[in-house]
Amino acid sequence: MGELEAAVLAVLWAADTPLTARRVQDALPMRLARTTVATLLARLHDKGAVVRERAGRGYAYAAAQDRQGLTARRMHHELDKDADREVVLARFVSQLGPEDERILRILLDADADADADADAARGGGDARPCGEREETGAAADGAGRGGGTGDARQDGAPGAWPGGRE
Repeated sequence: MGELEAAVLAVLWAADTPLTARRVQDALPMRLARTTVATLLARLHDKGAVVRERAGRGYAYAAAQDRQGLTARRMHHELDKDADREVVLARFVSQLGPEDERILRILLDADADADADADAARGGGDARPCGEREETGAAADGAGRGGGTGDARQDGAPGAWPGGRE
């Protein structure tokens, strides 16, 4: 995303309601032609970063997601560009700092617990304890993951992330 698109999104995030191209133009910190702003908004719409609704003969725009949602979406987009998702994720995780690793562990554990609770509520599920995930593909046979467990160590100690992170 370019600097101008980021500036347009910042204006939309700060707004209480959807804005027309003219109102976005007026709120921008730099002077741009209305046609330039309209083109930026159309491109952001094509990318799915903004939504629009009819406003007279034109459109009023709003951000499709908050900043964090947009960042997550860009991360997914980058991940989708590579055919070997497991390697990309392994390298991403191996480069995390300790605090980001801690946060990711908490989020993954909470997600696994929510999945187990949903399975139990539907009367399904299996005999795996909460927090353990079913593995498929290379992870199921232990290939490509540190220790062959396919998940973080059950004792919560570091070192089970892909790439042998200690």
